[in-house]
Amino acid sequence: MKDLQVMTIGGATFDLFVRTGGAASAGAGGQERELRFPVGAKIGVEQIIETCGGGASNTAVGLSRLGCAVAFCGVVGNDQWGERMLKNLRENGVDASPATVVEDENSSSSIILSVESGERIILYNAGSTVHLHDVTFDRAEAQERDWIYLTHLQKAGREIMDDLAAMTGGEGRIGLTWNPGGTQVNAGWDAQENRALLAHTDILLLNKEEALGFTRTATVEDALRTLLKAGVKTVCVTDGKDGATATDGTQVFHCPPPEDVEVTDTTGAGDAFGTGLTWAILNGLDLPTALRTGTINATSVLGSIGAQAGLLTNTEMTKRLSSLQLPVQSHPLHS
Repeated sequence: MKDLQVMTIGGATFDLFVRTGGAASAGAGGQERELRFPVGAKIGVEQIIETCGGGASNTAVGLSRLGCAVAFCGVVGNDQWGERMLKNLRENGVDASPATVVEDENSSSSIILSVESGERIILYNAGSTVHLHDVTFDRAEAQERDWIYLTHLQKAGREIMDDLAAMTGGEGRIGLTWNPGGTQVNAGWDAQENRALLAHTDILLLNKEEALGFTRTATVEDALRTLLKAGVKTVCVTDGKDGATATDGTQVFHCPPPEDVEVTDTTGAGDAFGTGLTWAILNGLDLPTALRTGTINATSVLGSIGAQAGLLTNTEMTKRLSSLQLPVQSHPLHS
């Protein structure tokens, strides 16, 4: 629906994928998996691929493909990577005019070591993204939007959170999807700036590790209850191969992933999930259907290299929703 106005706020990253051709091995105790490269060695790789990524860039492209009118608010450098990322946004129908281009700065970039299982290690440099703060935040443009999709902000972005808390509260409020990043998760749900924004968050997206760390709880349901009490309307927690769990404050819904999913690369699956779920909610679909929509979009991304290649269009999503049956289970949220 092109008349639905959305702004994504956060990072755009130039990603260099290195397909190592090897497998991640289990570390001590079999818990952590790792790649090892001998110092001084020259190691051949299967493939090197350049792509565009970053949370706000991924969600902007995803929502645009699903039919929303999307603007991207972020910061890139005046280098070839920044030019390419802005071009990619425009080619995908995203309004990049709220973006800021800074001089004499490298754009955010990642080197992603991808193994045969689809798992990856990301070597990341924040680059120009550190300049996303109150000065580079286009408040006027944001206030014209129906919905904001907020992704990770660096510490300097705290004032943006304060602005959004004001914009998304009160009469005629703007809707908000929030996918907190490491800075916010590490601060905890009860940090002042987090509490203020949680009180006005319509959709909160976290993976299981983030949800438990953010709330300092031991189980997903404890995390759900904590976040609902903080004011969030819909909380969703993803858990990789174990699917996704969400609650509207009354029922807890769980959607498993499709069987026999071919995993080429896991990068961007979380962004794709959040994009699909948000699109469904914005279009008036119920939460179980929204969980299915997010799962379908994420599964599509898993089959391609990069965070954006597998993102579905409106037509493709509608077809897959009707053809792919995912059994969503539910139970009451216990107090």
